[in-house]
Amino acid sequence: MIAVTSMVSPSEACVASEPKDLRSDMSHMTEQMAARLIDVCVRRGWYIACAESLTGGLLADAFVSFPGASRVFLGSAVTYHLGAKKHLLGVDGHLLASAGAVDPRVARQMAVGAARAYAPSLLPLDGDRANDMDAAVDMSRILALSTTGVAGPDSDGYKPVGLVYVGLLLPGQAVMAEELHLSGDRQLIRRAAVEAVLRLACEKTGA
Repeated sequence: MIAVTSMVSPSEACVASEPKDLRSDMSHMTEQMAARLIDVCVRRGWYIACAESLTGGLLADAFVSFPGASRVFLGSAVTYHLGAKKHLLGVDGHLLASAGAVDPRVARQMAVGAARAYAPSLLPLDGDRANDMDAAVDMSRILALSTTGVAGPDSDGYKPVGLVYVGLLLPGQAVMAEELHLSGDRQLIRRAAVEAVLRLACEKTGA
Protein backbone atom coordinates (compact mmCIF):
# COMPACT_ATOMS: atom_id res chain seq x y z
CA MET A 1 0.00 0.00 0.00
CA ILE A 2 1.32 3.43 -0.92
CA ALA A 3 1.31 6.08 1.79
CA VAL A 4 0.43 9.59 0.70
CA THR A 5 2.24 12.51 2.25
CA SER A 6 2.24 16.20 1.46
CA MET A 7 5.52 18.04 1.15
CA VAL A 8 4.74 21.46 -0.28
CA SER A 9 7.67 23.84 -0.15
CA PRO A 10 7.61 26.90 -2.42
CA SER A 11 10.75 27.74 -4.35
CA GLU A 12 11.72 30.43 -6.82
CA ALA A 13 13.41 30.21 -10.18
CA CYS A 14 15.46 33.34 -10.92
CA VAL A 15 15.58 34.61 -14.46
CA ALA A 16 18.96 35.76 -15.70
CA SER A 17 19.38 38.78 -17.93
CA GLU A 18 20.51 36.50 -20.73
CA PRO A 19 17.87 33.76 -21.22
CA LYS A 20 20.08 31.81 -23.64
CA ASP A 21 22.78 31.47 -21.01
CA LEU A 22 20.20 30.45 -18.42
CA ARG A 23 18.72 27.84 -20.73
CA SER A 24 22.19 26.45 -21.36
CA ASP A 25 22.94 26.28 -17.63
CA MET A 26 19.59 24.63 -16.94
CA SER A 27 20.12 22.09 -19.70
CA HIS A 28 23.51 21.14 -18.26
CA MET A 29 22.08 20.76 -14.76
CA THR A 30 19.12 18.67 -15.90
CA GLU A 31 21.39 16.36 -17.86
CA GLN A 32 23.65 15.90 -14.83
CA MET A 33 20.75 15.17 -12.49
CA ALA A 34 19.09 12.80 -14.94
CA ALA A 35 22.37 10.91 -15.31
CA ARG A 36 22.73 10.64 -11.53
CA LEU A 37 19.19 9.28 -11.20
CA ILE A 38 19.80 6.72 -13.92
CA ASP A 39 22.97 5.62 -12.17
CA VAL A 40 21.29 5.22 -8.78
CA CYS A 41 18.42 3.29 -10.35
CA VAL A 42 20.82 0.91 -12.11
CA ARG A 43 22.63 0.26 -8.82
CA ARG A 44 19.42 -0.29 -6.83
CA GLY A 45 17.46 -2.23 -9.42
CA TRP A 46 14.89 0.54 -9.81
CA TYR A 47 13.11 1.85 -12.90
CA ILE A 48 11.90 5.32 -13.87
CA ALA A 49 8.44 6.30 -15.10
CA CYS A 50 7.09 9.80 -15.67
CA ALA A 51 3.82 11.63 -16.22
CA GLU A 52 4.02 15.09 -17.76
CA SER A 53 1.61 17.91 -18.35
CA LEU A 54 3.16 21.35 -18.85
CA THR A 55 6.62 19.92 -19.60
CA GLY A 56 5.23 17.99 -22.57
CA GLY A 57 8.08 15.50 -22.95
CA LEU A 58 11.00 17.63 -21.72
CA LEU A 59 11.38 15.41 -18.68
CA ALA A 60 11.59 12.31 -20.85
CA ASP A 61 14.12 14.08 -23.07
CA ALA A 62 16.34 14.74 -20.05
CA PHE A 63 16.55 11.00 -19.43
CA VAL A 64 16.87 9.73 -23.00
CA SER A 65 19.65 12.22 -23.70
CA PHE A 66 21.79 9.97 -21.51
CA PRO A 67 23.29 6.94 -23.32
CA GLY A 68 22.08 3.68 -21.83
CA ALA A 69 18.93 5.18 -20.31
CA SER A 70 16.89 2.26 -21.65
CA ARG A 71 18.30 0.11 -18.87
CA VAL A 72 16.00 1.82 -16.38
CA PHE A 73 13.84 4.45 -18.14
CA LEU A 74 10.43 2.94 -18.91
CA GLY A 75 8.78 5.96 -20.50
CA SER A 76 6.76 9.11 -19.94
CA ALA A 77 3.04 9.67 -20.41
CA VAL A 78 2.38 13.17 -21.75
CA THR A 79 -1.13 13.74 -20.42
CA TYR A 80 -1.89 17.34 -21.31
CA HIS A 81 -5.68 17.07 -21.42
CA LEU A 82 -7.72 16.59 -18.24
CA GLY A 83 -9.38 13.54 -19.78
CA ALA A 84 -5.98 11.97 -20.43
CA LYS A 85 -5.01 12.47 -16.81
CA LYS A 86 -8.19 10.72 -15.71
CA HIS A 87 -8.37 7.87 -18.21
CA LEU A 88 -4.68 7.12 -18.73
CA LEU A 89 -3.31 7.84 -15.26
CA GLY A 90 -6.35 7.31 -13.07
CA VAL A 91 -6.39 10.82 -11.60
CA ASP A 92 -9.66 11.39 -9.77
CA GLY A 93 -12.16 12.98 -12.15
CA HIS A 94 -14.00 14.87 -9.40
CA LEU A 95 -10.72 16.37 -8.27
CA LEU A 96 -9.88 17.48 -11.79
CA ALA A 97 -13.35 18.96 -12.26
CA SER A 98 -13.22 20.92 -9.01
CA ALA A 99 -9.55 21.90 -8.70
CA GLY A 100 -8.23 21.62 -12.25
CA ALA A 101 -4.91 20.11 -13.20
CA VAL A 102 -2.71 22.46 -11.18
CA ASP A 103 -3.01 21.00 -7.72
CA PRO A 104 -0.64 19.05 -5.44
CA ARG A 105 -3.11 16.15 -5.21
CA VAL A 106 -3.13 15.90 -8.99
CA ALA A 107 0.68 15.85 -9.09
CA ARG A 108 0.74 13.04 -6.55
CA GLN A 109 -1.91 11.01 -8.35
CA MET A 110 -0.10 11.53 -11.65
CA ALA A 111 3.08 10.07 -10.18
CA VAL A 112 1.23 7.04 -8.84
CA GLY A 113 -0.59 6.70 -12.16
CA ALA A 114 2.69 6.72 -14.07
CA ALA A 115 4.07 3.93 -11.90
CA ARG A 116 0.89 1.92 -12.33
CA ALA A 117 0.78 2.49 -16.09
CA TYR A 118 4.37 1.41 -16.66
CA ALA A 119 4.48 -1.45 -14.14
CA PRO A 120 3.47 -4.02 -16.83
CA SER A 121 6.67 -3.11 -18.69
CA LEU A 122 8.60 -5.14 -16.12
CA LEU A 123 6.70 -8.35 -16.89
CA PRO A 124 8.27 -11.03 -19.14
CA LEU A 125 8.03 -10.19 -22.84
CA ASP A 126 6.90 -13.71 -23.70
CA GLY A 127 4.23 -13.95 -20.99
CA ASP A 128 0.50 -14.32 -21.46
CA ARG A 129 -1.04 -10.84 -21.44
CA ALA A 130 -4.32 -11.90 -19.84
CA ASN A 131 -2.57 -13.52 -16.91
CA ASP A 132 0.17 -10.90 -16.73
CA MET A 133 -2.27 -8.02 -16.30
CA ASP A 134 -3.56 -9.56 -13.08
CA ALA A 135 -0.04 -9.43 -11.68
CA ALA A 136 0.91 -6.05 -13.12
CA VAL A 137 0.36 -4.03 -9.97
CA ASP A 138 3.81 -4.28 -8.38
CA MET A 139 5.19 -0.76 -8.40
CA SER A 140 7.77 -1.36 -5.68
CA ARG A 141 10.73 -0.88 -8.03
CA ILE A 142 9.49 2.20 -9.85
CA LEU A 143 10.63 5.77 -9.20
CA ALA A 144 7.89 7.97 -10.67
CA LEU A 145 8.03 11.70 -11.40
CA SER A 146 5.26 14.06 -12.48
CA THR A 147 4.79 17.68 -13.55
CA THR A 148 1.71 19.89 -13.78
CA GLY A 149 1.36 23.66 -13.81
CA VAL A 150 0.73 26.88 -15.70
CA ALA A 151 3.53 27.73 -18.12
CA GLY A 152 1.90 30.83 -19.56
CA PRO A 153 2.04 33.26 -21.17
CA ASP A 154 -1.50 33.64 -19.78
CA SER A 155 -3.19 32.29 -16.68
CA ASP A 156 -5.48 29.31 -17.11
CA GLY A 157 -8.22 31.46 -15.60
CA TYR A 158 -7.84 30.03 -12.13
CA LYS A 159 -4.15 29.66 -11.28
CA PRO A 160 -1.33 32.17 -11.89
CA VAL A 161 1.39 31.75 -14.46
CA GLY A 162 4.40 30.03 -12.90
CA LEU A 163 2.47 27.98 -10.35
CA VAL A 164 3.77 24.44 -10.77
CA TYR A 165 3.51 21.21 -8.80
CA VAL A 166 5.93 18.35 -9.22
CA GLY A 167 5.24 14.89 -7.84
CA LEU A 168 7.54 12.09 -6.77
CA LEU A 169 6.81 8.48 -5.87
CA LEU A 170 9.73 6.72 -4.21
CA PRO A 171 9.90 2.96 -4.85
CA GLY A 172 7.68 1.23 -2.33
CA GLN A 173 7.41 4.38 -0.22
CA ALA A 174 5.51 7.64 -0.01
CA VAL A 175 4.30 9.90 -2.78
CA MET A 176 4.91 13.61 -2.34
CA ALA A 177 4.40 16.91 -4.12
CA GLU A 178 6.34 20.16 -4.13
CA GLU A 179 4.92 23.58 -4.95
CA LEU A 180 6.92 25.93 -7.15
CA HIS A 181 6.50 29.58 -8.07
CA LEU A 182 8.53 30.04 -11.25
CA SER A 183 9.33 33.13 -13.28
CA GLY A 184 10.25 33.70 -16.90
CA ASP A 185 8.75 32.98 -20.29
CA ARG A 186 6.88 29.81 -21.17
CA GLN A 187 9.96 27.82 -22.14
CA LEU A 188 11.93 28.87 -19.06
CA ILE A 189 9.08 27.82 -16.78
CA ARG A 190 8.79 24.44 -18.48
CA ARG A 191 12.53 23.83 -18.23
CA ALA A 192 12.61 25.02 -14.62
CA ALA A 193 9.85 22.53 -13.77
CA VAL A 194 11.96 19.70 -15.19
CA GLU A 195 14.97 20.85 -13.21
CA ALA A 196 12.89 21.07 -10.03
CA VAL A 197 11.45 17.56 -10.22
CA LEU A 198 14.85 16.09 -11.02
CA ARG A 199 16.40 17.94 -8.09
CA LEU A 200 13.65 16.69 -5.77
CA ALA A 201 14.24 13.12 -6.97
CA CYS A 202 18.00 13.45 -6.48
CA GLU A 203 17.54 14.80 -2.96
CA LYS A 204 15.13 12.09 -1.88
CA THR A 205 17.10 9.21 -3.40
CA GLY A 206 20.54 10.50 -2.45
CA ALA A 207 21.60 10.47 -6.11
